[in-house]
Amino acid sequence: MYTILVVDDDEDIRNGIEIYLKNEGYDVIQASDGEQALNVLETTTVHLIILDVMMPKMDGIQATFKIRAKQNIPIIMLSAKVEETDQILGLSVGADDYMTKPFRPLELLARVKSQLRRYITLGTYQQEAAALTVGDLTLVSETKQCIAHGQEVKLTPREFQILELLMQHPGRVYPIDSIYEAVWQEPAYNAANIVAVHIRKIREKVEVNPKNPQYVKVVWGVGYKVEPQ
Repeated sequence: MYTILVVDDDEDIRNGIEIYLKNEGYDVIQASDGEQALNVLETTTVHLIILDVMMPKMDGIQATFKIRAKQNIPIIMLSAKVEETDQILGLSVGADDYMTKPFRPLELLARVKSQLRRYITLGTYQQEAAALTVGDLTLVSETKQCIAHGQEVKLTPREFQILELLMQHPGRVYPIDSIYEAVWQEPAYNAANIVAVHIRKIREKVEVNPKNPQYVKVVWGVGYKVEPQ
C-alpha cells in the first residue's frame, strides 16, 4: 500500500481527492498547508504528494523547495492558475507534474499511477534510499558520506545539504535565494556571498580543478547547478 499526502487548504477538495485515492487502494494523509505537510514528512513515509500552490502560512512553491532539499518524492502540483509561466515555475522548483483546477479526478488518478510507477518500479525510490550519483560524484544521504573520484571527502553539514540539493536534479538551475532558504531554513537576506563561499569550499573538495569545475557550475545572474555527466 502506497501512502499519498494531499495538501490543500480547501477541505472539500482534500476529501474529494481522498475518496478517489482510497477507492484505488491508496493510504491517504491530509494537510491544510505547507507547514503541516513538512511535519508529516518528518515522521511518515510518503510515496507521492499532491500539493496545492495557493495556501496560507506556506504555499506550495515554498513547500516544494523545502521538500526537495531532503527528498525526491514525486510531487503533483495543483493550481487555479492556468498561465504557462505559472506551470513553468511549478515544474522548475521541483514539481514532477502540474494540473490546473478544476481537474478531472480520473486524470489525476492516471497521473498518480504514472508518477508512482516511475518512482517505485523504475528505481528512483530505491536509488534515493541508497545514494545520489552523478558521474564520479556520490552522496550517501543516510551516512552523510561524499565520494569524489573514488575517495571519500569530508563535507560540513551545510556543504552536504547544498550539494545534495543540487544533485537531486542534475541540470536544474537553483537560484541563490532558493538554495539559502532550503538549506538554512530562513529567509534569504544578502545570501549571495554566503552561498558563494560554501560553493567554493565544495568545489575545493570534490572537483579535480576547482577553477574549472566539472560538476558544480555557476549560471551567472541566476544561481548554481550540478552538471549532468
